[in-house]
Parts: sequence; C-alpha cells; structure tokens
Amino acid sequence: MAAPKLVIFDCDGVLVDTENIANERLAAWLTEAGYPVTFEHCRKYFSGRSMVSVQQEVEAAGASLGADFVERWNAGLPELLGGRVEAVPHVRTFIDTVRTAGIPYCVASSARVTKMHITLGATGLLPLFEHAMYSATMVGRAKPFPDLFLHAAQSMGVAPMDCVVIEDSVAGTMAGIAAGMRVFSYHGDAYADPDGLELAGGILFDDMRKLAGLIPISA
Repeated sequence: MAAPKLVIFDCDGVLVDTENIANERLAAWLTEAGYPVTFEHCRKYFSGRSMVSVQQEVEAAGASLGADFVERWNAGLPELLGGRVEAVPHVRTFIDTVRTAGIPYCVASSARVTKMHITLGATGLLPLFEHAMYSATMVGRAKPFPDLFLHAAQSMGVAPMDCVVIEDSVAGTMAGIAAGMRVFSYHGDAYADPDGLELAGGILFDDMRKLAGLIPISA
C-alpha cells in the first residue's frame, strides 16, 4: 500500500464526538413530528448524512418536518454542541503524525462549515483545519454519493486513487469507496456498526492510536 498524498477526515464521529448528542436530539425531533424513531435507529441510519437527505427520507414516509427544518436544526447547534463536544480520543496524535510527515490533509463533512467551526472550535482542532474545510453544501449530492470527497480531492489537487478517507459512518464509507479512495472506518463508539462499515468496503479500526500503523506514513 502506497503512502497517501491526501488524508481526508470526516468531522462528526472522527474528529469530534458529536454523534450521540446530535442523534438524541434528532430522535426527539422526528418523534415529535410524527415519525416515531429511536436514538439507536438515528445513530445507525442517519449518522454521516446531511439533514437535507434525512428530511427527504422522513417526509417520503409521510411525516412533515416543515420547510424550515434544516434551518431550525442548524440554529440550535451552538446551544446543543458548544459546551458538550470533545475531540475523539487520540485523534490529535494521528493528525500530528500526518502533519509531521508533510502529507496534505483536510476535512470533508456532511455538516455545514458553520457547524464545523462550532465543533472543531470547541475542541481546539479548528486551527488545524481552517485551511481546507469542505461541506456537502458545496456539492450536488451528499454522502453516500462520492461528490463531496471528489470535490475535496480536486480542490486539493490530488487524484482520488491517492487519497485516504477516515470515516465512521456507513454512508461516508460508501461515499469514499464510490470515489475510488481507500477508506479506513472507525468503530470505537459503542453504537458503531462494524458489520455495516465492513460491508461498505471500509478497513476497520477501533482506536485512533492504531491508524498510523495501518496507513503507510513516513516523516
């Protein structure tokens, strides 16, 4: 396996530990709107997805979330996440390894850049990623489609086959594989879906400290 020329990080669940907090609220909102759903369902099927795609799926089933659903969701994120977010354990160490090796890197998330500013800012990681932040709002289709990762690679001037993606969701893993990239799928969370990640084509790992040993990186 050759060393990557670009490392693309997902944000939620890879850099910052937000998935459980967000999906608790999402389950409550959807249930109140007439779409009864559990936290576990949201965690498994909606993690890594854009809120636009979640709304489309829910409303296709007959529930109505309102035209302002996505805006209301994003407006509530500072209060929801601002004081509760922590970095994923040991991810900073891997980021430092990539930086020391001189390998370009970026973040590509289904979330808006404004949300990434909140979560990465709360964990002290924002200065490391401000140079290259890509959101699903910048492309036509969100994960599991490959558009976002292809956009990130093109923007960074690297061929897809030379990119490595760090993901934690099935949708994100599928997107990376569809983009022709190598995908390393993190399942260190108790609610992760390792079977789904493996089926989607990801190379599994459950501890950020193991990642540098899986990806050939040399300083």
